[in-house]
Amino acid sequence: MRLGTQFGLVLLVAAITLTGAASAAPSDALNTQLDHLASALHSSVIETRRHIHAHPELGNREVETAEYVANRLRQLGYEVTTGIAETGVVGVLQGGRPGPVVALRSELDALPVTEEVNLPFRSTVTTQYAGQTTGVMHACGHDAHMAILLGAAEVLARSRQDWPGTVKIIFQPAEEGAPDGEDYGARRMVKEGVLSTDPKPSAIFGLHVMSFADVGTIAYRAGGLMAGSDDFKITIHGRQTHGAMPWDGVDPIVIAAQVVSAIQTIPSRMMDVTQAPIVVTVGSIHGGIKSNIIPDTVTLIGTIRALDPHMLVAARQKLHALVEATAQASGATATVEIDPLLHYDVTYNDPALVQRMLPTLRHVAGDANVVEAKPTTGGEDFSAFQHEIPGLFVILGARTPGAPADAFPPNHSPRFHIDEAVLDVGVSTLVHLAVDYLSGSAAVAPSASR
Repeated sequence: MRLGTQFGLVLLVAAITLTGAASAAPSDALNTQLDHLASALHSSVIETRRHIHAHPELGNREVETAEYVANRLRQLGYEVTTGIAETGVVGVLQGGRPGPVVALRSELDALPVTEEVNLPFRSTVTTQYAGQTTGVMHACGHDAHMAILLGAAEVLARSRQDWPGTVKIIFQPAEEGAPDGEDYGARRMVKEGVLSTDPKPSAIFGLHVMSFADVGTIAYRAGGLMAGSDDFKITIHGRQTHGAMPWDGVDPIVIAAQVVSAIQTIPSRMMDVTQAPIVVTVGSIHGGIKSNIIPDTVTLIGTIRALDPHMLVAARQKLHALVEATAQASGATATVEIDPLLHYDVTYNDPALVQRMLPTLRHVAGDANVVEAKPTTGGEDFSAFQHEIPGLFVILGARTPGAPADAFPPNHSPRFHIDEAVLDVGVSTLVHLAVDYLSGSAAVAPSASR
């Protein structure tokens, strides 16, 4: 998951009264069977997570990870397709009688982060990234997601004669990004037909572990949960000269400082932030090589995050106008590049699907532990799947109950770690979401549009 600079997800206990008919639920006997099967896999799922954690790979390079999950799915009786969107894996399993199709998704990739957690299964993998030697670490919990989805896949395989329809298991590469110039992630899988090729799912479910909340908590939100985002690159072209005589050139460093300040007025003065949050962040500035030389160019890179897709479009337009005008006012020129390959849509949970599946979440975690989340400016490319079919993405608390908040650093930290009890919650969540949806898909039709 791509996180904003000041990532925060505040939980509020939901006070929602469901209206309308609930979906036809599986029998109590089947629910008990599913719970028993999930519980029996506790040690196996932990072992899977630790193996994956110790062998991380970066986006679009998850060759061994993809082979590992593909082999596991084959052993469980799934029909497996590999090589989708570079390294993606899809497994298909039919239940005991005809019915709809549902998809479950996990990511495959890790991050260019050097692990600082002293674990017996800590990552010691190193690689070259952006011209630098770095460690590779599952610093965002994708190892847990894979273990959870493989555990759910096993429960579903063992109980396949007792539920209707078809399950499509999706292991997606490069959620965190890919090498420059390569398309990646969910959007690429959609382009290559993962949702449009038979069997075609009518809904998709996904989840994410986060250390901000206690194990046992499931956080959801109808509508926009996580921000859409665009990454930008600004190049300011001045005119190089001696640092002692700046009047003989055009100083792009000073103009870069003006640009950083100017574009902060996009969220603070040009957008109605009562409608939805928006953030514009510059994450890097490069220019110059010597103290007494004013350089020709300065490059800035950054990100725009917005919970409203229309605001994201407007912010892009205003960014171009502000940067070009600021540079021109000082005698420079500037270009703004926004790479469409790096665009994320808003992670948007279909409201009707949320309403329908809330009883399932409450069955798994208990009423008091299913809570509503405020939206966050972090981003998730699960949104690309939700752009095509109704989807529900939920957050699982991964902190030991009662532990101090600072004992569990946030996602993307080199000290990120989880309480592995969250794995049991995750397996049960995906299993029951899938079976409940398949058992009563006609009861409440998900809304067709946002």
